[in-house]
Amino acid sequence: MPEYIQALIFDLDGTLVDSMPLHMKAWEHVISSRGGPWNYDFFFSKKGTPEKKLVDLFNARFARTLDPIETVRCKHEYFWAHARELRSIPHVVEIVRKYCGVLPMAVASGGIRKNVTLELEAIQLKDFFEVILSADDDIRPKPAPDIFLEAARRLGIEPRYCQVFEDGDLGLEAARAAGMLPTDVR
Repeated sequence: MPEYIQALIFDLDGTLVDSMPLHMKAWEHVISSRGGPWNYDFFFSKKGTPEKKLVDLFNARFARTLDPIETVRCKHEYFWAHARELRSIPHVVEIVRKYCGVLPMAVASGGIRKNVTLELEAIQLKDFFEVILSADDDIRPKPAPDIFLEAARRLGIEPRYCQVFEDGDLGLEAARAAGMLPTDVR
């Protein structure tokens, strides 16, 4: 980590928590149960996209008419019912534990607050972050830099002194647009 870094900002899904397998299982369940064609590559390529928008994109791509609100609600129910399957990503969690109390840290996730809280609790990291931002904070989603800029603002650190840990191309693009040091954890 460069010496000039004064704050750390972490994406959640796929960065701190190996939740993508469960998210994919939840999407597969809800899409298949509604008679839609399951396409793993389509959903995986859209990670970081707000879920209702993702359903709209799915409908357009596969000529379907799934209700975005109902589809996302059912996807969440499946995800919450199977939360015991969530696991941390050790090499990233090690960084959180190492810098806890040393540098201010934030989570900047495109997930809804309930999922973010559930996942952080599942890996026992909820209390490690001064700032936790989610899709419920009404901030433009990645690849817009807004969520990272808001995290830096709330931490009281200039963006250029922040390092972002991400696993998605949209998030890495957002970190660069924010003027922060992007770190691909993949």
